[in-house]
Amino acid sequence: MTVSTSFSSAPVRGIVYMILGGVFMAVNNAMLKWVSGYPPGEVLFLRGVFTILSILVLVSFSGGLRSLRVNRISGHLVRAGCMVFSTFCFILGLRYLPLGETTAITFAGPLFVTAMAGPFLGESVGWRRWMAVVVGFSGILLITRPAGDAFQLAALLPLGAAFGAAIRDVVTRKISVNESSIAILLTTTLALMWGGLMTLPFGWRMPTLFDMGVIVASGILVTAGHYYTIETFRHAETALVSPFKYLSIVWAILMGFMVWGDIPDAWMIGGTSLVVLSGLYILHREIVVQRRRSARDAV
Repeated sequence: MTVSTSFSSAPVRGIVYMILGGVFMAVNNAMLKWVSGYPPGEVLFLRGVFTILSILVLVSFSGGLRSLRVNRISGHLVRAGCMVFSTFCFILGLRYLPLGETTAITFAGPLFVTAMAGPFLGESVGWRRWMAVVVGFSGILLITRPAGDAFQLAALLPLGAAFGAAIRDVVTRKISVNESSIAILLTTTLALMWGGLMTLPFGWRMPTLFDMGVIVASGILVTAGHYYTIETFRHAETALVSPFKYLSIVWAILMGFMVWGDIPDAWMIGGTSLVVLSGLYILHREIVVQRRRSARDAV
């Protein structure tokens, strides 16, 4: 059997990298939930130590110390601040909510990005994408059920994480033109370590040997997850690989069931479906707009 030459190995590699990155990040999130009983700052600092070590290994394969050059520190600082806020919210959310639910709510990030694209990036957002944003946030309401007995204020934590991550992504769009991915990852990790260290006066406690091993593994996995996600877009177009990003919700639900026995209810499944569908539609509309813009520029 022959394989069509129109579907080269590079796009296939991109899809595999996206799936691998999602698996690594999902396992990392499960590990963070396992140690979420510890102070979040402590977890961030200890994990950061081993993330830095993993990044240094990547540096040796990415052009050496030159890949760590920072051209404009201001953008790095804004991005890092958003990441600190987002990660603290995410870890606290994991302490109180099921892994699958927390992960699903954080996928509101693309909705926030679309809403902010106009005022912050000067992009035109048509009514179709605005409707997709409304549908997506309706899905978040189904998941959290703010008017029902099942609502927990803790649901605001992953939503805050999604908002912080959205601002981070908007900033990343601006600075990634002149900054390397490794440099961005390093400065963000250093900021997370610093933010975690600042919580030391509020009380840390010595982790058990097993939990320390979980934190070490988390540091390695989060680096691998970011690395494979970055590599994804070197081999394939966003339109091809982005839908596979939503498999992270599936991995999170599976691990939540296997480790903690969490079973998603109908509200969770329905709301998550709306969030995913709205995110995919926003992606579709962005591709359509980009193609029209390219066609006009070519005339």
